[in-house]
Amino acid sequence: MENRLFDVTALGELLIDFTENGTSSQGNPIMEANPGGAPCNVLAMLERLGKKTAFIGKVGRDMFGNQLKAAVEEVGIDTRNLIMDEEVHTTLAFVHTYPDGDRDFSFYRNPGADMMLKKSEVQEDLIKNSRIFHFGTLSSTHEGIREATRHALEVAREAGCIITFDPNLRPPLWKSLADAKAEIEYGLTKCDVLKISDNEVEFLFGTTDYDKGAALIREKYNIPLVLITLGKDGSRAYYKDLRVEAAPFLQEHTIETTGAGDTFCASALNYVLDHGLEDLTEDNLMELLTFANAAASLITTRKGALRVMPARQEVLDFIAENGR
Repeated sequence: MENRLFDVTALGELLIDFTENGTSSQGNPIMEANPGGAPCNVLAMLERLGKKTAFIGKVGRDMFGNQLKAAVEEVGIDTRNLIMDEEVHTTLAFVHTYPDGDRDFSFYRNPGADMMLKKSEVQEDLIKNSRIFHFGTLSSTHEGIREATRHALEVAREAGCIITFDPNLRPPLWKSLADAKAEIEYGLTKCDVLKISDNEVEFLFGTTDYDKGAALIREKYNIPLVLITLGKDGSRAYYKDLRVEAAPFLQEHTIETTGAGDTFCASALNYVLDHGLEDLTEDNLMELLTFANAAASLITTRKGALRVMPARQEVLDFIAENGR
């Protein structure tokens, strides 16, 4: 598997995040059209870390779709399986940022091009030529793209890819939260590495005892590596009989948290690519979490994510500056 053409191929949403960027002379909010979508944010960070990546998804053949294609190619992601839909427009998300950097989303996706990807449009060879296949649940909100995602997962499993999953729960995009829960649970049955946030553990199990949530996940789904992000409380890794917790890198200069989870996820995937999943030690897991926490912290000081991911040395310098 070491000789495959791509390190990571991801399938999912690619959209425009309209983020607030000041007010006009009339007092109206000015919105900046940032490239967005968790899978490509993950791939963009992996590219910064020297990995070769590809994306499977769909945008509209419109001004925003053209902008997204250019942005993704600019950071080095392969777009041979990025489909341009002739009829349905690119998905849009309007992001309201609160004073503490947290966010609220309003989506224009009824329909949006990202959810129109068909099973027949998935290039199987792309997945077969990848070491990791990565996905989330936004590609399972509607029937057509859900079928495409399931097909891609079957291809990835048959090809012996490592399968990685980030639920990336966005409640406004689901007809019901029961559907969201069912699709997250489906994803848990398919993955070798799970990156999940504290609020997603609460959503699944109704508990803020994240050790308990991790134990339930591992007992029921037997996932080799479970990573839980805890926002301002850092992150934890669960692997075999190991539980490792790493402190956060708290920032005075946080602008927004967009892309923080994706940056963390990419850093974790990069570590798995470099070290495998077979014999990770406590030191390995601490190294993984520390780098991922630091990278995620850096991205919170920048507007957007995809185009402004930190380089490896920048992250290492930041860790050293903080005495880790």
